[in-house]
Amino acid sequence: MNRPLIRVDSADLELNDKLIYVNRVAKVVKGGKRLSFSALVVTGDGNGHVGIGLGKAKEVPLAINKAGAVAKRDLIRVTLAGTTIPHEIRVKLGAAKVLLKPAAPGTGIIAGSSVRAVLEAVGVKDILTKSLGTANRINVAKATIFALSQLRDPKEEVARRKGIPEAEEAVTSG
Repeated sequence: MNRPLIRVDSADLELNDKLIYVNRVAKVVKGGKRLSFSALVVTGDGNGHVGIGLGKAKEVPLAINKAGAVAKRDLIRVTLAGTTIPHEIRVKLGAAKVLLKPAAPGTGIIAGSSVRAVLEAVGVKDILTKSLGTANRINVAKATIFALSQLRDPKEEVARRKGIPEAEEAVTSG
């Protein structure tokens, strides 16, 4: 079930950038090799907002700056359940497959490098993950973002399926 990604305005958030990966790309031309760099950056506030960005430039600092700007522009809101996620989710994006499972408090983040960086940026403290497809860091990070964007709050989902308006739910629960 594909839902559109809901973007968030980054103006009022205190965001932290983290560099995941820098790739040196060489293009062979008549005179030799032309070097350029691509950088993958994740940004988040540690409180349910996260974004990733890919920047390309002739120099590493410029690539990192571009990636940070893209990450801040493409922020999403993630539904959290305390220090973990509300439910298990498995997502396939291209050749990258990512499995995210909620974990008990004190478990920590059991994850590989790009998945770990994204989860730390969003503010998840306890989670079990497995990357099942490609090892490509960019695609795994994108699949993780997609998986986090698909998470739903169980109470809101039940109310939506039963047809209970949100205002009515707020009155009866308090």
